[in-house]
Amino acid sequence: MGPRDNDETPGLDLTRLRPWFAEAVPEGRTSTLSATLITGGKSNLTYRLTDGESQWILRRPPLGHVLATAHDMGREYAVMAALADAPVPVPRLHGLCLDTGVLGAAFYVMEAVAGTPYRTAAQLAPLGPERVRHISGALVDTLADLHTVDADAVGLGDFGRPEGFLTRQVARWHKQLAASYSRDLPAAVELHAALEARAPSADTASRSGIVHGDFRLDNVLIDEDDRPRAVIDWEMATVGDPITDLALMLLYTRLARLVGPELAPDAGDAPGFLDEPEIIARYAARSGRDLDGLGFHLGLAAFKLAAILEGIHFRHLDGRTVGPGFDRIGEAIHPLLDAGLAALKEH
Repeated sequence: MGPRDNDETPGLDLTRLRPWFAEAVPEGRTSTLSATLITGGKSNLTYRLTDGESQWILRRPPLGHVLATAHDMGREYAVMAALADAPVPVPRLHGLCLDTGVLGAAFYVMEAVAGTPYRTAAQLAPLGPERVRHISGALVDTLADLHTVDADAVGLGDFGRPEGFLTRQVARWHKQLAASYSRDLPAAVELHAALEARAPSADTASRSGIVHGDFRLDNVLIDEDDRPRAVIDWEMATVGDPITDLALMLLYTRLARLVGPELAPDAGDAPGFLDEPEIIARYAARSGRDLDGLGFHLGLAAFKLAAILEGIHFRHLDGRTVGPGFDRIGEAIHPLLDAGLAALKEH
């Protein structure tokens, strides 16, 4: 297999990549390098590179107009580099390229970790309840370990703004919801008002930590021995209130029950997977964190997911999002908002 000078992989020109790759990954053979797009869309693009013997992963922003703050390759690279020696598994990094003249955008290359990003209960079920329980327990432990890392000690002290973090989150997702307005959602108004009123007292910079931003099982690669080999997709990482990670992970399972596994990961419904009380208890014991305010965080997570789903519903009505299941997204908003209001009273 020779050089693919006319490579048609969207967003990745191998001819332009090869000189940079030769310096960043000297053990690779650029003459036989090829690429395959693994995931695309509006999120960061992920490619698998291979020279026929070894493999690597390349990440870059989506094609077209993007917000630099939402797809900052340097930021994603920095957090994984900072965690290289921490008790949180991350891929080994090979290099970051900020020269947009190479691929038209910044990008980085990391090792291709062998592991499975389990997303659905159907994927997990064949493993049996005992293995699933072990995997889910390891998932919780990994999140707790992340949240015990001292951001200052690993060089991420200036990575985010812990002060007022929750207040800004409430405002951000309220703005997002307003941008997708197509109908009245009284429960959203009520939930926003309740979150806005409670956010200032919930904001506690002293309990800040590194936040992944989208922590769930399909963003963790599990090896053949059911161990987490690498936490991936750090594009939303920051320093803020870590309990937002725990709450969002819990709410994803609730969401899957509303919209189905085709639209939301339902791994949490697999036989043997730790249930909500077990997850909360295990996280609290390992992290040592106070979860007295978990109800607020669950409410915020529900508000965030509702804003995201309402955006999908809005685009579906406009004919910009098509596919199986999207016609039902709008129905899921109501029980999700109700769950957010109920969560404020749960804990």
